[in-house]
Amino acid sequence: MIKKSDINQYLHPLKPLPTAMSATGELRHKVQSILFDVYGTLFISGSGDISVSQKKSSAHGQIKQLLTKYSIRRTPEDILHALHSSIEARHGALRNKGVDHPEVIIEQIWEQVLGTEDQTIIRPFAVEFEFITNPVSPMPHLAIMLSACRHQNIQMGIISNAQFYTPWLFKWFLNASLQDLGFDSDLLFYSYQYQVAKPSLTLFKCAAEKLKANGIEPQKVLYVGNDMRNDIYPAQAIGFQTALFAGDRRCLRLRTND
Repeated sequence: MIKKSDINQYLHPLKPLPTAMSATGELRHKVQSILFDVYGTLFISGSGDISVSQKKSSAHGQIKQLLTKYSIRRTPEDILHALHSSIEARHGALRNKGVDHPEVIIEQIWEQVLGTEDQTIIRPFAVEFEFITNPVSPMPHLAIMLSACRHQNIQMGIISNAQFYTPWLFKWFLNASLQDLGFDSDLLFYSYQYQVAKPSLTLFKCAAEKLKANGIEPQKVLYVGNDMRNDIYPAQAIGFQTALFAGDRRCLRLRTND
């Protein structure tokens, strides 16, 4: 894990932007487990989601400084183009294998883009690049909310489009591991580990199977996410109860035209 002291410059607090939406609806069954999305739900996301597929970035100046720091003699435009091309190529290869919503392993992509397999370069570079293109910060009262769930003995887990650095956000911002915060290590489902992303049902099916093996039926599970297509639709399709998190205008995805 990359030390917090190495990325302190990126750990700036962000404030959520109001959405003007009000709470509505009610739970149909008592909840025994809560599963969360990460970007846009537990954490404010500057880009609204994990940003590995962005073609462009407004942070060219910062990217240029990052390239200089790692002695990479290429332009931000070249890096962004190569990044997007590598991601598209990998997505295409996975689709040809029948994957409905492909996900990349970002270290492999950066190996291709930067032309090195040295993980002492690849991993810190990937983390800093992600913070530059997608600044994040905990949603207000995140630690309090997780503590409340933990003290009610509600099993907590994550289903999220993510990369290797996603779980580290909790340690960097909350100074606690996922397990210390009350998350069940068997209920952590990250897209990069399966090379399939939401809104595919794959991660949700895996979670439902694991929970059922623990005696928890889908209707006793609540999934919380900020995206109607990527979160609410697939979670409902599996039989989970759902809550659309509308806490930040940057992150809320209603998908009214979908």
